Amino acid sequence: VQLQASGGGLVQAGGSLRLSCAASGRTTNNYLMGWFRQAPGKEREFVAAISRNGYSTYYADSVKGRFTISRDNAKNAVYLQMNSLKPEDTAVYYCAADRSYGLSYYSPNEYHYWGQGTQVTVSS
Repeated sequence: VQLQASGGGLVQAGGSLRLSCAASGRTTNNYLMGWFRQAPGKEREFVAAISRNGYSTYYADSVKGRFTISRDNAKNAVYLQMNSLKPEDTAVYYCAADRSYGLSYYSPNEYHYWGQGTQVTVSS
């Protein structure tokens, strides 16, 4: 599956952005989908994940209550609504797909396919 992330940009603190991840090649309902981010000089970190049917969602503590992950399998798309953005949310955001049925949704190593990333910059 090929993944294409979009929707990043420059926003002031307290603002909102909605990231999209479009999948092609295979339908997204075959995959657990996740969002990760990587700031300069830091390791890639888990942001959010969503189960194949969309019924279960998982969030990093740092974004819980501010970010919402969702998916539309009919459109082969996954979304990340980001509200109340903070400067520390600045990073390149990546969407990823996991074809296995493991439980380590928070680990980048769990995922098999990655998008190219979209830059999110939050100014103070």
